[in-house]
Amino acid sequence: MSTTLADLRPGEAGVVEGFAQIDETAQRLMQMGVVEGMEIEILRYAPAGDPIEVRVLGYALSLRGKEAANVLVSRSG
Repeated sequence: MSTTLADLRPGEAGVVEGFAQIDETAQRLMQMGVVEGMEIEILRYAPAGDPIEVRVLGYALSLRGKEAANVLVSRSG
């Protein structure tokens, strides 16, 4: 079942299935390794809930909630 990265909680991981909308931000995320088939894990949310820190390709990346909501994932583990 597909959901968005923004719907995952800290400690949860998912496999990237694509993007709800391909725009400049989506293209930038793809350049940083957020591509179809890649596992991505939620590390933590800022106290106010935005930004979100994720791990992809072994490094930490901070995303705004709007950016995370554009990333479609399937839950893993």
